[in-house]
Amino acid sequence: MWLTGRLMPDFKTIANFRKDNGKAIRQVCRQFIVLCRQLNLFTQALVAIDGSKFKAVNNRDKNFTPAKMKRRMEQINESVDRYLRAMDTADRAEPDVAVLKKERLQEKIEALKERMEHLKAIDAQMRATSDQQISLTDPDARSMKTREGGIVGYNVQTAVDAEHHLIVAHEVTNDGVDRDLLATMSEKAREAIGTKGLDVLADRGYYKSETILECTRSGITPIVPKTMTSNNLAEGRFDKQDFVYIPEVDEYRCPAGQRAIRRFTTLEHGLNLHKYWSSACPRCPIKSRCTTGDYRRITRWEHESVLETMQERLDRRPESMRVRRRTVEHPFGTLKFWMGATHFLCRTLPRVRTEMSLHVLAYNLKRVMRILGVGELLQVLRA
Repeated sequence: MWLTGRLMPDFKTIANFRKDNGKAIRQVCRQFIVLCRQLNLFTQALVAIDGSKFKAVNNRDKNFTPAKMKRRMEQINESVDRYLRAMDTADRAEPDVAVLKKERLQEKIEALKERMEHLKAIDAQMRATSDQQISLTDPDARSMKTREGGIVGYNVQTAVDAEHHLIVAHEVTNDGVDRDLLATMSEKAREAIGTKGLDVLADRGYYKSETILECTRSGITPIVPKTMTSNNLAEGRFDKQDFVYIPEVDEYRCPAGQRAIRRFTTLEHGLNLHKYWSSACPRCPIKSRCTTGDYRRITRWEHESVLETMQERLDRRPESMRVRRRTVEHPFGTLKFWMGATHFLCRTLPRVRTEMSLHVLAYNLKRVMRILGVGELLQVLRA
């Protein structure tokens, strides 16, 4: 700044540069990971994947869903009824006071009616969208659930290297659910690291049979704990894990030692599911600990062996989830600290992706400075 006589780019120049060069900025972020790969910083071929919700430039009051719309319309109708009752009460006051009160109340009622018409127009636009949701400030932002309740924002996905905690791949989406993103993020991470095989750690939110199978078939080894959807264990009854599958005869052995054979196959949610049960269920002495129905039915997906192999892998590596937490959660905390309470400053998905790429590039650059030192990194960059 002293050499240039305090000549520096204006904030608008920087903002326009970011807006006009989004594709190049994202490419630089990817290219830096290629440089890290050339420096042999990815030797373990182990990454952790997670997602976090980042606030958008869109107030919650400017985001509408059918439930929010119904609630706000009901609030307006309740307010109108309350003001009408107040007008009836005002008639019993002194004439000059009554006139003033009624005029003020009438103005409020008219304002609420205008607000109702405005909401009806927004409601028509909202119901014309594919996901029945609309945001007025940032049209791409979506309402998403978080541990603290919910925000209007974006779902940022990252794949973090377990050795040096570098963000090897990231993506910004306005889909608030992680379940469908395991295979996509795993493939991005493998491509970035440049390896054929890759171990991927993720939490229960990524557990989905189809994506786990897709990862396995492509040479990626997923380690994801199963989502507990049954209440049997909590209610003191046998869980599915208490039934032993015998692949040689394609049947289960129940805790009472009886055979549960395959009865039929059904198609549910695009999955071929085999149904098993034992004819001895009605006469079983421990039936009360097994099921409240006539028979204990066991469901098995046609590719269930893939899920069982993954569970065995997790059982042999019980520290996997601790490694996942200490690897992938800290970068999110660092990024949100840098970005401040408002998080994103840009609007619409393409510009938000560019903004996140800048933050990821800065994070990775500082990590490599800490790993290699500034001097060695400068030598590498000059070369």
